[in-house]
Amino acid sequence: MANVYQRLSVRTIINGQGPATRLSGGIMPAAVAQAMVEASRYCVDIAELQAAASRTIAEATGAEAGLVTAGAAAGLMLGTAACVTGLDPGRMNRLPDTTGMKNQVVVARSQRNFYDHAVRAVGVRLVEVGIADRFSGAGVRDCEAWEIADAITDETAAVLHVATPWSRPSLSETVAAAHARGVPVLVDAAAQLPPVGNLRRFIAEGADLVVFSGGKALRGPQASGILCGRRDLIAAAALQMLDQDAHPALWSPPAEFIDRTRLPGAPQHGIGRVCKIGKEEIVGLLTALRLFIEEDPAERRQRWTALLQSLATSLDGLPNCRVEMVHDSGHDDMPLLDVMLDRHASNRTALELARALQTGDPAIYLNVGRLDDGILRFGPMCLEEADPPRIAARLRAVLAGD
Repeated sequence: MANVYQRLSVRTIINGQGPATRLSGGIMPAAVAQAMVEASRYCVDIAELQAAASRTIAEATGAEAGLVTAGAAAGLMLGTAACVTGLDPGRMNRLPDTTGMKNQVVVARSQRNFYDHAVRAVGVRLVEVGIADRFSGAGVRDCEAWEIADAITDETAAVLHVATPWSRPSLSETVAAAHARGVPVLVDAAAQLPPVGNLRRFIAEGADLVVFSGGKALRGPQASGILCGRRDLIAAAALQMLDQDAHPALWSPPAEFIDRTRLPGAPQHGIGRVCKIGKEEIVGLLTALRLFIEEDPAERRQRWTALLQSLATSLDGLPNCRVEMVHDSGHDDMPLLDVMLDRHASNRTALELARALQTGDPAIYLNVGRLDDGILRFGPMCLEEADPPRIAARLRAVLAGD
């Protein structure tokens, strides 16, 4: 029987890249999909469901509260909005007009990327600081904590820290600089799982809000994410996302999640209303979070390693190529497999091979970050057991000119 994508005349692909959004994310565990189906069979009050999610996320992350968002980018937008408005419903109603509000977010220049469009969408201006000489080859320096402190003014709503193993200054230094001026720190940790310890690390280092993707290593719904942090900021974020078309006298969100006594009245639909998240995604994300925490990291690495070892074995003897297993130290030593072309002997470039794999049958997508170095890189996160021999067969055929 044809699957749902075949009925829609849409190709299914072998995903050797990883859980990228453009490639539809990863493959959810059966337990996550089953939980989402079960969730779809009932109606609930979404504020009550998000309050339950908050308790689960808080336990997993060490934060005071949490929120399930429609992806990590939605978490960045909601977190920024919370830092700008606090619990002021009038300010919430005026966004993205930030006139009269703190409307600047400080960020190290070396941490800028176009995902921070979600931050700018709130109506704030990013204030870049530091020069990344270490990346340009002009020196060894990057942004330093004193530069962040120097950039903070009365107009600063937050400091954005994009978490990577190479981020400078460190989060702890950034937090110290920001908190000395009473400014919250929002951490973009969308792709910083695994290791599982990162669920708690950023909060433990003092971050006020942290964003994680739900559709990457967590293997939850692709359109899901986590925003966790200070209770007041999570409440402000939730108020700007939830459906607020409720009779004021009947509006009664759980007090531990949204404390009505701290509000002069209920805000209208907020800037985050476009980030609506459904009951199915909330339940799926919470299920995936539980499974991720319960899984032995050593077993996860072994599962990934076995997939790539199978691929390496299938590629044995590939002409004009060298196959090597490498590890991503920033993601719990996640294994990766590099197929390195002999540029002098091969009549095809890595880019040409990647294009042939992507447009062939089966369609195979891979990590393109090292193509300029003549390297085809494969990641294990979205591979199935049947994929390695299919990848090898197709790659051999492409190299043979078929």
